[in-house]
Amino acid sequence: MLWTAAGAAALGILVAMEIIARRYGQPGPITDQLKELLWAPKPGPVYGGLALMTVVLTWRQRFIAAGAAIAIDAVFVLVRWAVGIRATEGHLFGNGALWVMLGCAVIAVTRRTGAERLLLLKGVGLGLLLVAGRKTGDTWLVITSKARPAVLDPYVATADHALGNPSWLVGRMVRATGPIGTHVLHLVYAQLAVAAVVVALYQLRDVAAERRFPSHHLVRTFLWPDTPPPVHPPHPMTYDEITPRNCMPSLHTAWATAIFVHSRRAPRFLRYAGTFWLIATLTATLGFGYHYGADLVAGVVFALTIEAALRALDRGWDRPGIQLVAYGTTVFAALLVAYRWLPMEMAGHPWVFGPLLLLAMTSVIYGYVRTTRPWEPAPAPTRRPEPQPELV
Repeated sequence: MLWTAAGAAALGILVAMEIIARRYGQPGPITDQLKELLWAPKPGPVYGGLALMTVVLTWRQRFIAAGAAIAIDAVFVLVRWAVGIRATEGHLFGNGALWVMLGCAVIAVTRRTGAERLLLLKGVGLGLLLVAGRKTGDTWLVITSKARPAVLDPYVATADHALGNPSWLVGRMVRATGPIGTHVLHLVYAQLAVAAVVVALYQLRDVAAERRFPSHHLVRTFLWPDTPPPVHPPHPMTYDEITPRNCMPSLHTAWATAIFVHSRRAPRFLRYAGTFWLIATLTATLGFGYHYGADLVAGVVFALTIEAALRALDRGWDRPGIQLVAYGTTVFAALLVAYRWLPMEMAGHPWVFGPLLLLAMTSVIYGYVRTTRPWEPAPAPTRRPEPQPELV
């Protein structure tokens, strides 16, 4: 019943966004997704979604699913080439992955029963969730830009003076690395979903064998000039297709933080990769001017609060979990209030508000580590081999 309610709620949100988007003359997430069954998919982790779905399949079924997706894509590419259709804004491949996921959904409904049907439908839902997330985000961006064209970016830009305008400093550092550093950081920033899929696949590696999902995993968790900008009293500004609606908090930072957290119990390679992805994402986010330092502080607090809430939900809401979530929520709300109502004070007293911002973020990090460390499962003791009797 819980999964049915969650699915119904998600479908209701998609339908509502579809209706609202159409009122503004734009296609909604459902239309966009259905369109990509035939037309070249827009850039996005389509095959990543297929990979997540296959965690519920056996190895033989995974090879069949991958082969079918590639074969379907090959047919689509040949047909487009034959009729002279060229993919301009979309990927060359991806239709096959969507068709295979939908085919697995049909198989689950028509050929599976009981727990096996539910497991396969969960896998399909997991894969489509990753694909639909991009569509939902794009539609939400359109809706908010039409409904509320005034953005509060200047307020955060002013408050960021309390941190010393780190985006200006990191931007100059990125520029000094030349084209190689710029290309690497662009790749890391654009392929955040790939890193999330890799960590999620590791966490979900035993689903097919155990026939159940773990209680908590990653998928459950969401250039500047050569001189620093001057301090001016902030005011709302109108969204104009150039001004980004990408302000607060930084969800790239939140996702990179979640990837880092979920990779801590992985093998050494994934731990190193999670650390690199976090550092590179923060560098790209600041260096390319996509966010202010104040956005990153809020993004870390946001991610850890969501993580704490999900983990507390799995364990049962005990007192430490409730306190951690309440504290993280309070700190996040305080950041929002300060950025909106105290930007001039923050810019005018950086030696006071800068350390306070960092202290607030650090306190949430410390609280998360201290509270969740006892929640980690204890490593299984290694059994010593029984002594073998000597042969006479």
